[in-house]
Amino acid sequence: MTPGGENLHGTDLLLLLVGSLAVATLARRLSWSAPLLLVAVGLAVSFIPGVPAFELDPDLILLLVLPPLLYSAALDSSYLNIKANLKPIGLLSVGLVLATMAVVGFVAHWLIPGLSLAAAFVLGAVVAPPDAVAAVSIGRRLGLPRRTMTILAGESLANDASALTAFRVAVAAATGTAAVSFGNSVVAFLVSALGGIVIGYVLGVVVHWVRMRIGDGVLESALGMLVPFGTYLLAESVHVSGVLAVVVAGLYLGHNSPRAGYATRLQETAVWRSADVLLESLVFALIGLQLPSVITSQITMHVGMTAAILLVVTIVIRFVWVFPATYLPRFLSKKVRAREPDPGWRGVVVVSWAGMRGVVSLAAAAAIPPSMPGRDMVLFCAFVITVGTLLLQGLTLPMLIKKLGVRGDEQQSDNLAEAQVQHRAAEVSVTRLDEAIAQQAAPEYIVDRLRNIAEMRGNAAWERLGRQETESPAAAHRRLRRVMLEAEREVFVAARDAREIDDEVLRRVLRELDLEEARLSRDE
Repeated sequence: MTPGGENLHGTDLLLLLVGSLAVATLARRLSWSAPLLLVAVGLAVSFIPGVPAFELDPDLILLLVLPPLLYSAALDSSYLNIKANLKPIGLLSVGLVLATMAVVGFVAHWLIPGLSLAAAFVLGAVVAPPDAVAAVSIGRRLGLPRRTMTILAGESLANDASALTAFRVAVAAATGTAAVSFGNSVVAFLVSALGGIVIGYVLGVVVHWVRMRIGDGVLESALGMLVPFGTYLLAESVHVSGVLAVVVAGLYLGHNSPRAGYATRLQETAVWRSADVLLESLVFALIGLQLPSVITSQITMHVGMTAAILLVVTIVIRFVWVFPATYLPRFLSKKVRAREPDPGWRGVVVVSWAGMRGVVSLAAAAAIPPSMPGRDMVLFCAFVITVGTLLLQGLTLPMLIKKLGVRGDEQQSDNLAEAQVQHRAAEVSVTRLDEAIAQQAAPEYIVDRLRNIAEMRGNAAWERLGRQETESPAAAHRRLRRVMLEAEREVFVAARDAREIDDEVLRRVLRELDLEEARLSRDE
């Protein structure tokens, strides 16, 4: 990121980060979409005299921003759900990306005089991958069905790899740096994708093996923070997809995280959620701040109208692709109809409308070599399409979801399944308790307390299944225990202030109390 083409000063970056977090905080307080508000504020701030024209540094975005965001999303994704929906995810993340690249490319070549077909395909590749951050945040808040959320999240994890690979091929053709043919392009695409998958899987296995033997939550978390950057750099150094490598490593480690220690899980969750907020706030604010840097003397009214038309084409092609991709397999195959639930046309409309572009599109556009003819027009059109989809689709998506009444119905079934498994887990835990007591006796009051905890955890899940007018025993326990925990904290803090105990003692006790309160919050 550079303001006015110069190195970004530390004060500029600090102000940008603080301002982005302030806007994100306001959005959360008002229950608004933080990405959309950040883009809108960034656009408004870009008109203020004296504000530097921030230009995206593509290397910075693709190395320091994209890998941790993808890795965090992969850690939080369900490998099993993605595997179950691999076909629709593949049709969107590969098929739709290439279709968007082709259609936008041909239309841009036809509308913009002097723009070569290869350069037009560069534009198509730049705007091909949707960024599901805004869509997923909206969908999660409004309770979209789990399968829809899985498809949108899975698409966003893989489509960047498809688009960036196609982008490199198109740039090579547009600049004449390499001989490009259809056969070579397909081979390069497959090698890049398969190579990235293999490297990501191998590194995921190695890192998991190492972490299981470290036995120190802090060191395990520190190693985890290096994974996205190391995986990306290693994959890119051998000219395969760093994006896919990061995603596969994240999926593997996330799927196997239950086998790691509790401290690692607690720390990683906190670290990556904080990193997500910081990086997402930064990149969406930067999208809005790009306006001055993409407007040049070559941007005429005709180019502006063309960019608006390409925005419409980008939105429409997703509808044209998603509906046939959803219903044709069901029409042609009984197995598909039997295996996959009917998504309903309302859900398909939501997926079709959730095609907002993001920072990857602008970072790719900024990475176009200055020697490519038509670069300024491609950069401007990419900006219009990115901001246009974010504001137009992002602002109307919540209204569309509510109007169509698309909501998930998994909560009741989830609660039932959880209650059944929790009951079984409580029985097994009591059995293990009896076995441990048989080997080594323990005070009776300790045993009774442990039995009560197991019984309470088993009952809490059942209590969530039904609506109760009065406070349930588990809820009363949580409420009263929180009162007790707060009283204990106050006593220990007062003792620290009175120099009765050291800060080291206070931190140790507070961690124990915080972990217990975290467990209480989890049980709600």
